[in-house]
Amino acid sequence: MKRLEVSQERVLELFRYEDGKLFRRSDNKEMGIYSQKHHRYARIVVDGKDHKLHRIIFLYHKGYLPDIIDHINGDRYDNRIENLREANSYQNRQNSRIYSTSKSGVKNVYWVSNCKKWRVVISINGKRKDFGLYTDIEEAKQVATSMRDKYFKEFANHGSY
Repeated sequence: MKRLEVSQERVLELFRYEDGKLFRRSDNKEMGIYSQKHHRYARIVVDGKDHKLHRIIFLYHKGYLPDIIDHINGDRYDNRIENLREANSYQNRQNSRIYSTSKSGVKNVYWVSNCKKWRVVISINGKRKDFGLYTDIEEAKQVATSMRDKYFKEFANHGSY
């Protein structure tokens, strides 16, 4: 857990939460600024210090700040408390989208040109594990989905939001 730069009590004193948004109690102004500079996470200033909005919302509800907070549905604009959960870096990576450079369009499925087949490869606990070669991309997709479910459980993301 990270050291708190602001307390839950202070956050509760300053803000009111409603459906993924924080409002300043003094004037009911919605807080949170989205910026490309900060990877599109909304930012909020509390007592002169800059914070990510989803972290302050998590603190508001849970009273502590974990090192990593995962957006369950992958939408970094959706800061509803029911969409936020504590995660480690490994779990957070499993809940990532498919890379925009994917040639297959299927997460964890790669084309192997020398044998003209689809390969399923998933990184598990930092080690790449090969789940075979398939002529049919749909079969490869089913295997990849099944293995993500098996190994990543509630953090499994099948590539789309």
